[in-house]
Order: sequence, then C-alpha cells, then structure tokens
Amino acid sequence: MYKSKFLYIIEKIVNFILNLFALINVQLLFLTLISIDKELISQYTQISIYFLILNIILRVINTGISQKIIVKILPDILFISIGLLVKDSEKVFQFYLLGRQTFYLIRSFALKTYKGAFFDKLSDNPPVLVLFSFFVAIFLGSLMLMLPAATVSGEETSLLGALFTSTSATCVTGLIVYNTGTHFTLFGQLIILFLIQIGGLGIMTISSAFAVMLGQKLSLKRESLIQNVVGESSKIDMISLVRSILIVTIIFEFIGAVILYFTFISQMYSPNRAIYHSVFHSISAFCNAGFSLYQNSFMGFKSNFNINFVITSLIILGGIGFPVMVDIRRTILNKFRISRLYLHSKIVLTCTITLLILGAIAFFISEYNNEMKGFNFLDRLYTSYFQSVTTRTAGFNTIDTANLSKGSILTSTLLMFVGASPGSTGGGVKTTALVVVFVSVLAMFRGNRDVNIFKRKVSEGIIKRVMALVAASITFLTVMIFLLLLIEKFSFEQTVFEAFSAFGTVGLSMGITPLLSSAGKLIIILLMYLGRVGPLTLIFAISASSVKSNFTYIEGKISIG
Repeated sequence: MYKSKFLYIIEKIVNFILNLFALINVQLLFLTLISIDKELISQYTQISIYFLILNIILRVINTGISQKIIVKILPDILFISIGLLVKDSEKVFQFYLLGRQTFYLIRSFALKTYKGAFFDKLSDNPPVLVLFSFFVAIFLGSLMLMLPAATVSGEETSLLGALFTSTSATCVTGLIVYNTGTHFTLFGQLIILFLIQIGGLGIMTISSAFAVMLGQKLSLKRESLIQNVVGESSKIDMISLVRSILIVTIIFEFIGAVILYFTFISQMYSPNRAIYHSVFHSISAFCNAGFSLYQNSFMGFKSNFNINFVITSLIILGGIGFPVMVDIRRTILNKFRISRLYLHSKIVLTCTITLLILGAIAFFISEYNNEMKGFNFLDRLYTSYFQSVTTRTAGFNTIDTANLSKGSILTSTLLMFVGASPGSTGGGVKTTALVVVFVSVLAMFRGNRDVNIFKRKVSEGIIKRVMALVAASITFLTVMIFLLLLIEKFSFEQTVFEAFSAFGTVGLSMGITPLLSSAGKLIIILLMYLGRVGPLTLIFAISASSVKSNFTYIEGKISIG
C-alpha cells in the first residue's frame, strides 16, 4: 500500500522520465547517427543517476522499508555507486538503466495482461522462463565486461563487443571479437569463465542445484522443467540427477585440469599461471565453449598428446549429456552390460562414435594435402580426430580454420548442425534428432510401417517433434544467412560457416568474426542465443498440452515425387 497518493504520482512521473532516459540510451549505446561531446554524455549520465536516486527514495517512502524492498533496490544502489565512483563508467550505467526500464516495462505489461505475479507467470511458462534466464545472464555479463576493471589498460570494450562476448560465453559458443587472453584482465576472464560454467550447465539446472543444496524440495513443475532441460525421462529421480550433474561436472573438470597442468607447467609457465590455464581450458572444454587464452587456440599444441587426449575427452564427456553419464554409471555399478543401457543412451553413444569416426576420416582425406601438408602420420591422426571432436560443438582448433578445404567446410557445417546430445553442454539439433530422421527414412525405404531402433518403436509424436525441430532450425538458419549475405562482403562459404557455427554454439570461425559489421554481429548474437535456447523452447512448445479438437478432416491425397 502506498502512504501518499501525491508521492505515488510523483514516483510515476520520475519513472516515466527514466523511461525517456532509457530510450535516449538506445541512441547513445547502439546508434551513431549523431556525435555528442563526451563531457555532455557524462553530465547526462549524472542527471540519470540523480533521477534514479530520487526514484529509490520515493519507493522507500511510499512502501516503507522492508526486506523485500531492500532486495529490489540493491542492484540500483550498486550501479549508482559504479556510475558515481568508477571513472569512465557512463556506458555501464546507461546499459543498466536501459535494461532496468525494459524489465519494468515487460513486468508491468505482464501484470496488466495476466493475473498473478510476474515470476509466477514465468514459472508457469517454461519456454519463456528459459529464454528470460539466459537473457538476464547475458545482460548481467555484458554489464560486468563493460567495467573498466575487466579490460586491460589501453583497450576499450564497446557495448556491442561486451554483448557479443557475454552471449558467446553464456551460450557456450566461443566466437570472439576480442582476444580473450590479451584484451581482458584476470577479472574479465573470470567473468567469461563464470558465464561459460552457468551457460554450460544450464541456468535452470544450477538454480535447482542450489535449492537441493539448501535442503529445499523441488516442485513438480520445476522437476518437469529440469527434465526437459537435461533431456531425461521420469525414470530417474530428479534430485539425484541434479546432484549427479554437479558432482560429475566438478570431478571431470578437476581431473582435466590436473592432467593439463603437466602440459602447461612444461611450457615454462609459473605454477600459478599453469594452474589458471589448466582450470580455464578444462572448464571451457567440458562446457563445449571453445574459449581459449591463446590467440590461435591450440594450434601450437597439435603434436601434444595431453592436449589432444584431455581436451577431446572433456568435449566428448560434456557433449554426450548428463543423463547418459548417469546411465553409464548406473550400468557399471550393476555389472556393466550394454543391453542394460536406456534407449536414449544407446542412441547417443552409437551416433557419437559414428560421427567421430566419419568426421575424422573426412578431415584426414580433405586436409591431407592442404592444412596438414607436411605433417607426419601421427600428427595427421591427432589433427583429424581433434577437428572431428571439436567441430561438433566445442570450437577449439589445431589447424587454421580460415584455410580449410571445401570438403572440410562441408564436413564442418554438417557436424556443427548436428551438434551434441540432449541434456549436454553443447548445441545443435542433437544426435538423437539425426538418428530419428535417419531411421525414419530407412523405415520408409524398407516399407516398414513402424520406425524401430534397438528393438524399440519410436512413437509418431517423437518423429513429428524431431521433424518440426529440424525444419524450424533450417528455416531460421536460411533467413539469417540470407540477411548476412545481404549485409556482409564475405564469401558464401565464410558466411554460411559463421552462421552454422553460431547456431550450433560451436565457435569455429574462418576469421571473419571481428570483421563483421554491427548489424552482422547482432545477427550472430541472435543466432547464438536462439541456437542455445531455441531448440529447447521449441521442444517445450511442441510438448506442451494443447486443446484438442473433437473432429477430424477428411483425408486428402497429395502426390509426392
């Protein structure tokens, strides 16, 4: 309840003025149609800060001091402090104010359109909740990366650059417009690493994990949401699954970092630097992110067994999905037999092994006299295997991706589109979707009425969902590639490669990412974002219960072929 109607009206007026400031910030942050003196921008930012302070004071007076209101105004106080105390932080505050007012406008709209609280409506709508969660993480990551402390002295991180980097890290893609190891300070690199970790595990999984650790019971609605995120059936207890996710992640990233340490310490690094490089690349590999502290990724380590073995192993483990790892562990503890694995695990493991072998053979042939010319046989094997693994979703490289042959470009594009497996840290349309499409086509050619795999029937509902997912992904990619071809000056192969890499959250590039125009970068940001959350939300939407009609139309005949 508001204590004074007059003060309530004043608060509304102040909030309206803040909305106007937010609109002006769109011009200042994203557009370059006018040139404004830097001192004038600083004065404008100060005025914005004072209006936000006034808004906070009015909210406290109108509603009184409570734990709820304190939690709400804490972010405002933090960024007001940054705007007043941190030098050259105008853009940080402007971006925060833009995001803040946008959030309040969306919330206001939601409250007027629907009954119930804003976050209750989000909880009732899993697709929107997933989209919103990743959006908030990207927004906060961009804010942190824009802080002067995140960038080395003499360098500047633009808003678009921070937004691109934050999106790439949160969506575990790996495409970069700045060199991670030289442009960002340790603080900035740790922000990127944190975004990679929460993006890889999935924001909803992490929030539920914290709830489990705090002893809270998961609601049926949240359990259902997590099941969709990690791609598991209801046979596995969800609390146990979430705990397993955290334990498995920590164990594999720790083991990977320990083994990598011996490689980096042999490079004459100090122990502290070797530990940091080991931890950073272990997390980046397991989360299939592809971020590296080296300008040329792992091109300098193409002959190193440790790098080739550990990095690819982490990528594969992170890419097969948590449910498969849990299933393998369960099977091993119960006298390991392949036949005891769930159908999902059998499909994932079979498809993964097949793609790795076929991809390695394709790279070995197509790059034999190209990028691998002059390599000895062992280095050719290492490189072919590494590229086959990393192209699916990880984004590391041991050869120059910009000089790939046309055969390798085609191979890479196909592998990037397929991606990793459901419930994993990777992107793409997923291995299970590929297998369902393949066995469906095979069943049609054989004249079989049912689609069967591993002596199990695939339901028509699953087949329809997969077809819808693949069709929607291809359609979206086609539209985005068309726009990129209109905007950018790069070749067809480079543009298509970049788009598939972004949508598949892979992170490999033929060297054009930093050279993209602002519009091109925004398209790539959208591809990374929807590539990470789009397939999930599409599956949610298709899986959601809908009102079924009580009648059917008369069957019609259509000629095909």
